[in-house]
Amino acid sequence: MPSSRTTVPRRVLIVSPSFPPMNAPDLQRARMSLPYYRAHSWEPIVLTVDPREQDGAQEEALLSTLPPEVQIHRCGALPLKVCRRLGLGNLGLRAWWHLLFAGAKIIRKEKIDLVFLTNTQFVTFLLGRIWLHWQGVPYLIDLQDPWRTDYYERRGSRRPPGGWKYQLARFQAWLFEEWAFRRMAGLMSVSQHYLDDLRRRYPWFSRVPTDVIRFGASETDLAAARALPASTVLTGGSPDTLHFVYTGAAGPIMPHALKVLFGGLRLFRDREPALAARIQLHFLGTSYAPPGQGTATVQPIAADFGLADQVTEIPHRLGHLECLRLQAEADVLLLLGSSDLAYSPSKIYPYFLSERPILAVVFKNSYLEGIIGELACAYTVAFEEGTEKNAAHAQLCNFFKLALEGFPPGSLPERNRKLFEQEFLARTLTARQCELFTRAMISPPSVQL
Repeated sequence: MPSSRTTVPRRVLIVSPSFPPMNAPDLQRARMSLPYYRAHSWEPIVLTVDPREQDGAQEEALLSTLPPEVQIHRCGALPLKVCRRLGLGNLGLRAWWHLLFAGAKIIRKEKIDLVFLTNTQFVTFLLGRIWLHWQGVPYLIDLQDPWRTDYYERRGSRRPPGGWKYQLARFQAWLFEEWAFRRMAGLMSVSQHYLDDLRRRYPWFSRVPTDVIRFGASETDLAAARALPASTVLTGGSPDTLHFVYTGAAGPIMPHALKVLFGGLRLFRDREPALAARIQLHFLGTSYAPPGQGTATVQPIAADFGLADQVTEIPHRLGHLECLRLQAEADVLLLLGSSDLAYSPSKIYPYFLSERPILAVVFKNSYLEGIIGELACAYTVAFEEGTEKNAAHAQLCNFFKLALEGFPPGSLPERNRKLFEQEFLARTLTARQCELFTRAMISPPSVQL
């Protein structure tokens, strides 16, 4: 008789200091993947920090997207009020010792097979190597942003934020990155650029199992967002007003693209004032600040171009599902590039899933320009810093006219839906994660510190 034995799932401990009901960008990969791990023989267990110990934005609706059977362990952290007096509000630093001992307990009790550190609290990456030494459990790192970077030292870059805190973070990266990465069993990244930088920096890195796995989008999230009450944000103006929507952080990280966009709208307004008056640009959730504490960073640039009456901004963080709802209600979605050519905004994937027209204003030869080209999902205006923007402005004027005409047939590229379904949906990307998990388990590194 054939064996009735079933494969026992391996257990992966997912370390994400922020997790629902918190709403932070670096938790979204793990959150969207939770429903699909077991289908690939991995049982997820989450280690996070109690939301009462955090001061970021919360979104209770995200709790409904978590599978009820998944274990979620919440640990403490040093008091925020006390740490702020010392100038140390960083969640990874405040919760480091709590995560260390809580994780060690879970690894022992739950017989964890692999640790998956997926967050941008880089100091938590050190935990993986310590747990490897203590308990022999291999660890894999998800590099969502570069830990060590020379971005702010490049010519033309803005001044680094944070003053001495930035310098401290830079010193930590220089001191700890190689130590944390040296014994990892594998690494995933949202960008090939980050892997290339590590290969140039560390000769041994070429032997580490890696994969470029982007964030993707969740059909389940979009359905949950569409079930929310209709938003009142995209109101006002005449009935024929076109609402262009950008969601997420903006301002200081993309002033070049904003200036190109506003320069194009200014030109169109000078040429066709009656038509241009029908266009309203909305920049929503442009900082990570809680409600009432954000500072407008887009409107001042719009005012410099004489467009203050056509640009609205909500300068505090919005909920993830709230943003998806706004994207679905928009007439046009705005996608702006950064001068960091490796910049990989995760919003491109839910933008695609929303089926709304997309206008992209990006740097030439950037990663973002490349992925937009692969997906064929946007009308793209590419520019170079330090050069005339006349061609870009002319392209923008053309796009505004097409939008006001209702996008005649052939005016927008035909989207590569097959590629999107294969490469950018949460369920398919989770399968790729699990393949990397398995590769990382084949020849785990030694337990030496």
